[in-house]
Amino acid sequence: MESFEFVKSSYSDDQADSECVEVATNVAGTVAVRDSKQGDGPVIRVTATAWADFAAAQAG
Repeated sequence: MESFEFVKSSYSDDQADSECVEVATNVAGTVAVRDSKQGDGPVIRVTATAWADFAAAQAG
């Protein structure tokens, strides 16, 4: 089973009540995303390609 190593997104705000996500990229070919306020909550997993497309769309 994968063991994701989550880090807070650089796009997340530092305020405690803000909307924040954590992202894990340590599993080959997979990007995992979760709500930083629900560390034991659900995890969304996408391919690294899908995540790159998403990030590019958000930047542009």
